[in-house]
Amino acid sequence: MNKKYKKSISLEGILAILLIIGGISYTAGIMGGINMINTIMKTTHDLLLNTVFFIMGIAVLAGSLAGVLSEFGVISIINRVLSPLMKPLYNLPGAAVLGVITTYLSDNPAVITLAEDKGFRKYFKKFQLPALTNLGTSFGMGLVVSAFMVAQSAVAGESLIAPVIIGNIGAFLGSIVSVNMMLVFTKKLYGTEEYIDGNSDFDSNADILNYREVRDGSVTGRALEAALEGGKTGVKMGLEIIPGVLIICTMVMMLTNGPSPNGYTGAAYEGIKLLPFLGDKLSFIFTPIFGFQHSEALAFPITSLGAVGAAISLVPQLLRDKLIGGNEIAVFTAMGMCWSGYLSTHVAMMDSLKFRNLTGKAIFSHTIAGLAAGSSAHFLFMFYSSFM
Repeated sequence: MNKKYKKSISLEGILAILLIIGGISYTAGIMGGINMINTIMKTTHDLLLNTVFFIMGIAVLAGSLAGVLSEFGVISIINRVLSPLMKPLYNLPGAAVLGVITTYLSDNPAVITLAEDKGFRKYFKKFQLPALTNLGTSFGMGLVVSAFMVAQSAVAGESLIAPVIIGNIGAFLGSIVSVNMMLVFTKKLYGTEEYIDGNSDFDSNADILNYREVRDGSVTGRALEAALEGGKTGVKMGLEIIPGVLIICTMVMMLTNGPSPNGYTGAAYEGIKLLPFLGDKLSFIFTPIFGFQHSEALAFPITSLGAVGAAISLVPQLLRDKLIGGNEIAVFTAMGMCWSGYLSTHVAMMDSLKFRNLTGKAIFSHTIAGLAAGSSAHFLFMFYSSFM
């Protein structure tokens, strides 16, 4: 069934061996072999306990809420009311705005729990559903990032509310870029007419938009059943993202972080700081785009690729050291939301949506979108500052 075969011994096998040996040797040479192994094990263990299960908890609650909203027609109403806005901006149905809301209030994978709900999926054509990953990731942990940045006003010695608002606008603009770039790829693969699987019960597209399926029983019974089924979907999604989070995030964190204050000890989240090093070498490109005055500020967007929670922890010290100001806060907010750990979640999210073949295109689109979000925030802040 369309299986592909290659020779048992080929160039890519030899290159894979060299790459693996080279990567391990380079990392072990910096950290020490035993410390490297201990860091990998402890990081994956901590990610499993404190990240994956946290995400699973969010997914269960989001799935439960999505089930209830779907059962009682709230999603149908939102779809009808917001379609005039979502269509021109994103070329998505109005129901997609729930993906924005759930990820802004929680984290990226919350949108996948929505996508598993039949009452939500029915509004999407096949070419639109993969773009939910890009839409949701653009607003991941938005409330947490925004609240944290505003709370740093005391450290900065000035109000950061305006820069944070500008950053949110930048993330919004980045989301438009990300989704529409992704749709260019999906249209070529799936066309623009086919609805997503699961709509065969409806006689026509008009039925899909005008009618919804409901459960039997009383209002209370329907609510409980919808909530529990939605929660079960969240558990399933939480289990499915484990490989992506543990493998990708561990790798990114080790490439981003440095040693502990006492040097390399084998503790969780230690690393070789390769990405910040590369970022510093490329500062001549990124500084004009984002308006950074110091190359140290590049650590935030780079760290956001792996985990925005780790990235925002850098902000207080950067403010104390006078390395960043209002412009950087605006850019950080935009890129922190848009790039909120997408390298560690995109793979798992696309896999969960059953569009693994489009993972590379989703990551490419979102990489460009993050740069667009940060640069938009920078130029918007310059415009704002000209009136202050």
